[in-house]
Amino acid sequence: MTTANAEKSGTFKIGGDLAVHRLGFGAMRVTGKGVWGEPEDREESLRTLRRVPELGINLIDTADSYGPEISERLLREALYPYRGLVIATKGGLIRPGPDQWNPCGRPDYLRQQVFISLRRLGLERIDLWQLHRIDPAVPHDEQFGAIAAMQKEGLIRHVGLSEVKVEEIEAAQKFFKVATVQNLFNLTNRASDAVVDYCTAHNIGFIPWFPLAAGDLARPGSPLDAIAQRHGASPSQIALAWLLRRSPVMLPIPGTSKVKHLEQNVEAVNITLSDTEFDELSALAS
Repeated sequence: MTTANAEKSGTFKIGGDLAVHRLGFGAMRVTGKGVWGEPEDREESLRTLRRVPELGINLIDTADSYGPEISERLLREALYPYRGLVIATKGGLIRPGPDQWNPCGRPDYLRQQVFISLRRLGLERIDLWQLHRIDPAVPHDEQFGAIAAMQKEGLIRHVGLSEVKVEEIEAAQKFFKVATVQNLFNLTNRASDAVVDYCTAHNIGFIPWFPLAAGDLARPGSPLDAIAQRHGASPSQIALAWLLRRSPVMLPIPGTSKVKHLEQNVEAVNITLSDTEFDELSALAS
């Protein structure tokens, strides 16, 4: 059993007032294959969720589309009434089947999904609600306007966006303060480097999804493998340590349905990369 604690990852204030430890947990993988249906081992998924706060993690990221519905339901079963936890959820994707994701940004749909998430999670207000994708078929202003109205109504405390460019963040800021951005970002995929820099400059939390991807960079004998061996760590733990070092607004949310894997992820907070190691890792993707 690990003695690591996510508190060591440091603290970030979402929206300037909602303090969380920077290493969070992504609750997508507690569902079934293809992020569809019940998990293969329901009891282990529940054990994993209950272990999360014991390890000092107080930011949990989920979505109405994970399962769909399953992730939010399991979170309530395992952790309600969420003492000291920030449950961040997302809406704006429809799930026709396993591994299928279709954006739907109609204002009436977004509003409906917020109410359903509130009921499913047992909350009166969602601390952080994120637009899962901007729907290209619906005018951006209509989507942003609907979200701003729900925030004004008190249904949502802070608003985040997912898979956006800097221009889209700036467009949304005219309607509400963007508290977080959740984009694909990891050691090997750095397409959002400019977005990370923008978020850092404007104190917007950046939540990298798929944070553990190391791919070919983790092959035996690679620089990543060498650094991992030097620290007595796994490549994925080094990848997490690199993310935490990349920016003070970085909020990685590695997910799993296994307690052992969760504990291994949290151990990344004990790794301190040297300047040379950080620079070497930063150069790998290029």
